[in-house]
Amino acid sequence: MQISDLYQIYLQCGMNVSTDTRKLGNGELFFALKGDNFNGNLFAEQALEKGAAFAVVDEGDFENSRIIKVEDALRSMQDLARLHRQTLNTRVIGIGGSNGKTSTKELLVSVLSTEYNVHFTHGNLNNHIGLPLTLLQLRIEHQIAVIEMGANKAGDISELCAIAEPELALITNIGKEHLLGFGNIEGVAAAEGELFNYVVESEGYAFVNIDDVWISEMGERLNNKSEYGMKCSKLFELEIVPDIRFKYKEQYIHSPLMGLHNVQNILACIAVAEFFHLTDTQIKLGIESYVPQNNRSQWIEGKHGNKILLDAYNANPSSVEMALKTFAQMKGNKIVLLGDMFELGEHEAQEHQAILSLCEELDFSSVVLIGAAFYKTETKSNKIHLFETKSQARQYVSENVNESLSVLIKGSRGMKMEDLIDLF
Repeated sequence: MQISDLYQIYLQCGMNVSTDTRKLGNGELFFALKGDNFNGNLFAEQALEKGAAFAVVDEGDFENSRIIKVEDALRSMQDLARLHRQTLNTRVIGIGGSNGKTSTKELLVSVLSTEYNVHFTHGNLNNHIGLPLTLLQLRIEHQIAVIEMGANKAGDISELCAIAEPELALITNIGKEHLLGFGNIEGVAAAEGELFNYVVESEGYAFVNIDDVWISEMGERLNNKSEYGMKCSKLFELEIVPDIRFKYKEQYIHSPLMGLHNVQNILACIAVAEFFHLTDTQIKLGIESYVPQNNRSQWIEGKHGNKILLDAYNANPSSVEMALKTFAQMKGNKIVLLGDMFELGEHEAQEHQAILSLCEELDFSSVVLIGAAFYKTETKSNKIHLFETKSQARQYVSENVNESLSVLIKGSRGMKMEDLIDLF
């Protein structure tokens, strides 16, 4: 079947797509995707029984006119998303980078929405499956789409760019992420840089963080760009803990975010907002309206006057280092709970030991390190406590918790460090 014919079926289905029979809506177009532990082709008939109008499969023989056989269901969904994106006049912004993609995306949506109808990546649907699903939710009324692009290995961003065709690009920073797939930070820079490669070839526009040496170097070959960062900051009277406050032009702005890394995210959003000619008042409203949630830089009121900074959606050496250095600037009694950082490959032992050493140097009352990797590290500091499991850590913390604490909780997604919130 030609992709143009499949597009007509997609329109017939009200532009509603699903890949999960458990969440299927009536009249939707079902794509039977395959993974290591599932095969959607086995559920094609069930999808029709549950209300799907059509099902797209790439395996099996079906005697049903509502089941459409293609060579590759995932590729067909990606091609359909690209075609849909091309039919609309929506301006697409691609956001990549090692850390802060989601926070920057959500902050930017808050700012741009003061003037425009904005579509954006929900949750963490930023890969080769999530991104086309996001694009297929675009509607004619959307003026701007803010699309998050994640990568685990070289080529991932190029693949996503080929689907989303972003005309504007923003890379937040380059850090030690997914070293198992990238190998080293040079590999990270090359992979994330694929986003700028795309806008160079397509004569698009980029927003360049000149404070990041990797991104600044990438930006030298860009003709159409805006530069941002502390080196050219328009912010004055800046405070970064326990929250961010600054003067922008003639306005004082207060954000519940914390730390210099989030100032970078704010500066990125201001650069984009100025490109789209937002007023100073709209920029202030958008920044101040954004309240972080979903385990990202989220302040939570605990028991007995404790304040918890929950930043446990994910972690890598660069993001953990930034979080620790920022949190150390807080006043009062501070304790840290860190979970293992995943996907570091041969760098695992070195990077966990480096984080432990940093914890030894910084001004914390107590540091609890949790997980198989941290448990293998070494320390002589009596403020560092190593536990292989969360249950072991839970028992220790429950017996030693105090009142009026500031608590940082962070770790890779698989550690689910938010499970320990109730201790405080």
